[in-house]
Amino acid sequence: MALHKGADESSDKGEEHRRLSLNPFYGTADPVSGMTTAPPTHRLPDGPLPSMTAYRLVHDELMLDGNSRLNLATFVTTWMEPQAGVLMSECRDKNMIDKDEYPRTAELERRCVAMLADLWNAPDPANTVGCSTTGSSEACMLAGMALKRRWMKRNADRYPGARPNLVMGINVQVCWDKFCNFWEIEPRLVPMEGERFHLDPQAAADLCDENTIGVVAVLGSTFDGSYEPVAEVCAALDALQERTGLDVPVHVDGASGAMVAPFVDEDLVWDFRLPRVASINTSGHKYGLVYPGVGWALWRSPELLPEELVFRVNYLGGDMPTFALNFSRPGAQVVAQYYTFLRLGRAGYRAVQQTTRDVARLLADQFEAIDDFRLLTRGDQLPVFALTTAPDVKNFDVFDVSRRLRERGWLVPAYTFPKNREDLSVLRIVCRNGFSSDLGALLMESVHDLLPELRRQSHPLERDTTTATAFHH
Repeated sequence: MALHKGADESSDKGEEHRRLSLNPFYGTADPVSGMTTAPPTHRLPDGPLPSMTAYRLVHDELMLDGNSRLNLATFVTTWMEPQAGVLMSECRDKNMIDKDEYPRTAELERRCVAMLADLWNAPDPANTVGCSTTGSSEACMLAGMALKRRWMKRNADRYPGARPNLVMGINVQVCWDKFCNFWEIEPRLVPMEGERFHLDPQAAADLCDENTIGVVAVLGSTFDGSYEPVAEVCAALDALQERTGLDVPVHVDGASGAMVAPFVDEDLVWDFRLPRVASINTSGHKYGLVYPGVGWALWRSPELLPEELVFRVNYLGGDMPTFALNFSRPGAQVVAQYYTFLRLGRAGYRAVQQTTRDVARLLADQFEAIDDFRLLTRGDQLPVFALTTAPDVKNFDVFDVSRRLRERGWLVPAYTFPKNREDLSVLRIVCRNGFSSDLGALLMESVHDLLPELRRQSHPLERDTTTATAFHH
């Protein structure tokens, strides 16, 4: 065999070789551009780094994030097929606002709107108007703006002296609080009462007056996964109009449920089949099964979206109408939404959502079988359920359970309910596509492993109630 003489260990080169052989270096050995010194984090570095070094620095820091697949707090999609990822990569440089430059991307957006109009039983899908957004928060803002502008036009003789209001349950997502704050709307909130954790139809109607721009009904509350009774809300407002002449429109915040109910609750009437429903929003990046961020806002007919809110821009080429809070954003998520619509179809969505609900109900039953817990919801509407500790459990609480599960990699939110039920602290588990029954079994294994130690506690661990809990709405 060939014999090779090693480097002269007395030379500088030999010393470096010996050092690297004993301690193989992770990055480049250049102390200026390498990894021997951390780069500044609050000012730009003085010079560039090699691309692989910069990648490694960022990649390694992100390893300290939680595992998104084990995040049972988020409604946001954490798994898609590889083909969707390829399409998104191919479209990440396309600006969604440049509709003249990217006409096919704009066409896919138009098709998605048409498909949603048909899915939500619009009386004339071809005449339904809508748009993509960055998510449901922006979609809700746009829907709220349309409600306010229509109210302003109806009450031009009294506005701005009269202050508009919006009626909704106290369980609404924080984007509605933002909307009321940013657009100077009085929020009229129906509180929780007893075991009712969402909007009461008659209570909502009782809060309406001539300054009400609309009522928000949530199809899938983030607090417990329950559907609000949209049809009953509309019926209460129909009766209000008969008595008083007040014609109050309804917006359905279907951030999650608008992509669940059409497939697994087909007999539930909540959408444009109800004449009082003026607009609907959903999150494509939740149960629409697309990576964040994409949302959708649709109006029953063009006259429900005031023309003065729509802008036409020609300096990008063409003359394309746009209704959005932002301007530039990637087209990749819209393309991914269209891909998912084509890939799954109604039957595919039905299979995915039913499976997700089955997993949620199975887990809910398993938690119910543990004497330490009490279920509030069962995952039979959204594939989401909330639970709390049983009344006789005094030595630990839901925050202890959340903390101990986090030690095992599971992110399960613990939080208190709002006004009138601030005494109630809960855990909430969101099941999504990709959260299999096998992962559910691993979750329950972790729960059973931690319970003996929790039961040995003398009391719940103290926590600072002025700081953030494990979850925020």
